[in-house]
Amino acid sequence: MNQITRIAPPAQDFGSLLRDGEPPRTVEEERLHRKQRLAATFRLFARAGFDQGLAGHVTARDPEFPDEFWVNPLGRHFSRIRVSDLIRVNHEGEVVHGDQPVNRAAFAIHAAIHKARPDVVAAAHTHSTYGKAWASLGRLLDPISQDSCAFYEDHALFDDFTGVVLDVSEGERIAEALGQRKAVILLNHGILTVGATVEATAWYYLAMDNAARAQLLAEAAGTPRPIPEEVARLTAGQVGSARGGLLSFQPLWESITALEPDLLD
Repeated sequence: MNQITRIAPPAQDFGSLLRDGEPPRTVEEERLHRKQRLAATFRLFARAGFDQGLAGHVTARDPEFPDEFWVNPLGRHFSRIRVSDLIRVNHEGEVVHGDQPVNRAAFAIHAAIHKARPDVVAAAHTHSTYGKAWASLGRLLDPISQDSCAFYEDHALFDDFTGVVLDVSEGERIAEALGQRKAVILLNHGILTVGATVEATAWYYLAMDNAARAQLLAEAAGTPRPIPEEVARLTAGQVGSARGGLLSFQPLWESITALEPDLLD
């Protein structure tokens, strides 16, 4: 009889809260779970307008081979990505599952982040409009709203734009700037988020782009009044957790799988 290998969720993976005491997933079940949420993320990002030509990539670490990750193939539009389209890439940039090419920038950035942060299951980066606009200012986000407090003292600035990221050493410098935080602003480039689940990572990206949009609008209208430091820190603990990110993704998952069930193919 073949032995079924089961894996417990990572320390910060709160998916078990949604399964009500079900046993840990097998490796195969966890792999499918991550791939399904990854495909759903691309569909949601397409609807949010984050589909900018060849730019943009979201990765999910494989539960069996932690030095490999699943990612969108080069040239496949976000709105068309299905589970079966995803490819798996190792830290040398070789496609080990699938027959489509990988985006070199995706490899250079994500391989370095996954290597530097073993706690990270997923990483997301696109060229979203508001993320790009805010990144051009070379500033961190201010705590001007309850929602933006999710990133208070939990995002960094990478302030050295040198062109398209095609070299792993550049990815390593981005990973160093990110540190142990959930997000990093890439000067003149855009934003990037990471998390212990695909769900939280996707939600962080959507929320950070929204926070950038809100601050751009607020500063265009006048001078925003930041939330006091101690209140911002308290609010960050209330709205910025990995559990909150995962739970916030669930309504989006239910909606996109109902509207576009082919993503699960």
